[in-house]
Formats: sequence, structure tokens, C-alpha cells
Amino acid sequence: MVRGLYFKNHKSRPTVIAVTIKVLILSMAIDIQNKKLELIQWLSTLEDKAMIEKIMALRDSEREDWWNKISVCERESLEKGIEDADQGKLSSHAQARKLYGKWL
Repeated sequence: MVRGLYFKNHKSRPTVIAVTIKVLILSMAIDIQNKKLELIQWLSTLEDKAMIEKIMALRDSEREDWWNKISVCERESLEKGIEDADQGKLSSHAQARKLYGKWL
């Protein structure tokens, strides 16, 4: 029987899996740090003003709030949903799957 990452009757498996996951996470973190350092080194030598402007625009666009990017209709729909939830007008996951299952 499988329970999460643990296998019944295999006592060493959970430890092996946990260690493997930790190693993968650590290697991903190191890889990201290396990529950041590469970017910093590249940026420090960059002379192309247009490229620097594009990078700055990209950085600034990432700071923008997604709320300001959606339409008025989408905002109103989200606000209505929040209002309904605050008033306890909620449906269970099972009800939603039954209602919308044919599209999922």
C-alpha cells in the first residue's frame, strides 16, 4: 500500500526518498544561484543601452500587480465571488465537479 512517499514493508525507502528529495532541492537552489551570478556578471559587462532598457522594463513589469492587468469584468466577478464566500454562499468541491465535470 502506498501512503504518500512511504511504502509499507519497506522501512528504508522513506529515508532514501527523503534524502533524494533534499538533494534535488539543494541542487536546484544551487543552480538558480549560479544562474543569478552568471546574469550579474553578464549585466556588469553589458554596454547595449537598449538591452539594459528592456531588462529594466521586464523588471518593472514583474512588479506590477496582476489586479491592475485584468479587465473590469474579471475584477467584478472576483469581488462577487469574495462577497459570496464572506456570506457563506459556498459550494463543496463535489458539487462543483458535478456541475462542471463535463468541462474538466
